[in-house]
Amino acid sequence: MGMPVVRACTLAGYPRASYYRHRNPRARLTDPIPQKDRHQPAALSAAESTQILALINTPEYEGFSICQAFYRAWDAGVYLASKSSWYRVARAAGQVRERRRQAEGSPKKIPQLVATAPTQVWSWDITKLKTTIRGRYFHLYVIMDIYSRRVVGWRLEAYEDSDLAEEMIQDAVTANHGIAPNYLHSDNGAAMVSTPVSLLLEKLGIDKSFSRPKVSNDNPYSEALFKTAKYDLAFPEIFDTLDDARAYFDWFFHEYNTNHRHSGIAWHTPNDVHYGRTDHVTRRRSQVLSAAFRTHPERYARQPKPPALPGRACINDPRKKPKPNLSQTG
Repeated sequence: MGMPVVRACTLAGYPRASYYRHRNPRARLTDPIPQKDRHQPAALSAAESTQILALINTPEYEGFSICQAFYRAWDAGVYLASKSSWYRVARAAGQVRERRRQAEGSPKKIPQLVATAPTQVWSWDITKLKTTIRGRYFHLYVIMDIYSRRVVGWRLEAYEDSDLAEEMIQDAVTANHGIAPNYLHSDNGAAMVSTPVSLLLEKLGIDKSFSRPKVSNDNPYSEALFKTAKYDLAFPEIFDTLDDARAYFDWFFHEYNTNHRHSGIAWHTPNDVHYGRTDHVTRRRSQVLSAAFRTHPERYARQPKPPALPGRACINDPRKKPKPNLSQTG
């Protein structure tokens, strides 16, 4: 004798309704109507949908969002359907968009600067440094020459301030024998666009250049310098005091300017490029390469040559087609 259905389903953990439905399935319809095409008793009529569209496009409501139009009509005693129904009708008509008047910003000009020698274009920026106190940062201000990659000025402070930035720029020009660059490039930070900095640049005869908003690759030289600094093996990551931070960067920038072989300037040091000492270094490199070639010519396909300086440094090279901004800040 078989086991009762109730007990069998209980032991198997199988719903009785599913068992009976499996034993006696419903007859399949030969031509079923899809759910989306079936009559919905609660659906809006075509006339009601037309009335909603007419309302949201009246002069009284056309400047408002669907939500605003819905509640204003409701307060005026007109309730044709729920708010979600209004949105469905508007979406079907392609009218779910920003309906208010929008400010039409003009396209931002792409900064394009070319330096073929030192002291033509400088770039500057400010970066934050972590401290031992959570939420507190030191601020590192740095100016560099984009052609030589030399750090021509820097300071480290407990806060960001336009007057401090102004002093740094003036000190950098003074240290450069009073010779100011043609251009000073930066992003659109508060200190960069401040009145004290703007007045100083006008006084020194320096033209301002700014990155486009949220386009970090418009200031590639400063960005790359900060990455070099923060990825250095000696970088402490966290600083205890301002004096500690200043001492570290005093050492780092001296080492960077004097001894760092930079890939963007044919592996010369920034100081050698800035002060025109690369010819001597290139000749010495060539002599060493020639000696190596004479010793083992089989290791070379041709006479090796040391890398040459690129000749120009650019921010958005005018000769190249602009690349799309792939930055996450864009």
